[in-house]
Amino acid sequence: MSLQFPGVHSLNPLNSGPSRVRRNQVRAALLLAFAALAVLLVLFAGERPASASTEDKLNETQGKIDEQNQKKGVLTDEIAGLSARIDDYESQVSALRAEERDAELRLAAKQAELDQAQAEVDKAYKQLKILGARLKRSLGVLKERLVAIYKAGDTDMSDLILTTKSYGDLIESSSYIEQIQNRNESIVTRVRDLRDQQEAIVIRLKKAKDTIESARDEIAAEEQNLATARQAVQDQQAELAAVRADRQSKVDIIDSKVDHLEEIEADLQQKISEQIAAASGISVLPAGPMTSPSAAGLIWPVSGTLTSGFGARSSPGGVGSTYHEGIDISVPEGTPIRAAASGTVIMASYNGGYGNYTCIDHGSGLSTCYAHQSSFAVTSGQSVSQGNVIGYSGNTGASTGPHLHFEVRINGAAQDPMGYL
Repeated sequence: MSLQFPGVHSLNPLNSGPSRVRRNQVRAALLLAFAALAVLLVLFAGERPASASTEDKLNETQGKIDEQNQKKGVLTDEIAGLSARIDDYESQVSALRAEERDAELRLAAKQAELDQAQAEVDKAYKQLKILGARLKRSLGVLKERLVAIYKAGDTDMSDLILTTKSYGDLIESSSYIEQIQNRNESIVTRVRDLRDQQEAIVIRLKKAKDTIESARDEIAAEEQNLATARQAVQDQQAELAAVRADRQSKVDIIDSKVDHLEEIEADLQQKISEQIAAASGISVLPAGPMTSPSAAGLIWPVSGTLTSGFGARSSPGGVGSTYHEGIDISVPEGTPIRAAASGTVIMASYNGGYGNYTCIDHGSGLSTCYAHQSSFAVTSGQSVSQGNVIGYSGNTGASTGPHLHFEVRINGAAQDPMGYL
């Protein structure tokens, strides 16, 4: 994507987000400025420049920031690796839970099947006991009758012959006794057969129940193994989470140190800027307080009075009109200008009526521009964070007095900055 600005052709912005690490270009630009200041002071003073100690402190501070950021980079990479492993364990836990749920369903179904089989076995046992009791009673009755017949012997037969009135009665009586005996034996035999059949049923049902119970126990063991495996994975996951929390705590400590060092760095840069400006005859003012980001994520670049709004306005002398593509904020010359948002400097040079003109690409088609600066604090291609000083207000180009001309552009088209601040 190319952003088009007045007097600027084919600017190719570099996509970049907020960064805590100061880029080499910043240091190169500062070192060049320091060298120029040193030469200037040496020529006029003939002695070691007063800014040297400040420069040394700045280099030392920036070295400490780099060292802390390197440590943070190592910890961040380790945290990313731990997070990936934790996520992998989480996937394993989810898979094991799914298998556990499946095992629980199969176990419940098998338990229901086992309960049904046990009920059938109990019913068969009950029936077998009834048949056993009947057989016992039948055998008892048969035994009593056989004993009675045995004890009666021939006497009974003699009595039977003497008491019968005819041969026909004798035959009928003896046949009746025989039928009773045969019937008793038949009942005993039938009851015994039923008992044997029921016993076979009980054996078959018990074997079936034992098979179901064995399957049930296997599923239960499988479920327990899954639960044990899941717990082991969760324990490993918890250990990694504790390590990650420890690393994150160290990162937070480093961030706190870097914040403190960057405050020192900003103070040293301000002092050096003041020394450079003093050597070149420009007065540099202290940077104003940072405002809170708006809903659009931008902060005010300077704190001053709005003297001209966005859009059409009358030309000087009341003849015709012009279109103002930004807003003008009145501030004294040398006021530090802050980056409205983090991004990449895509232009930092003199540009006709804009004078010293800086533009920053913030990504997603959004860019901001700052005109009429007295001097620059950044170079093209440099990454900046929101609130970094990028230059100093001035009266360069087509300007009627010290102020900052501030623009907001979407895909190169000027927008009303008040809708973004």
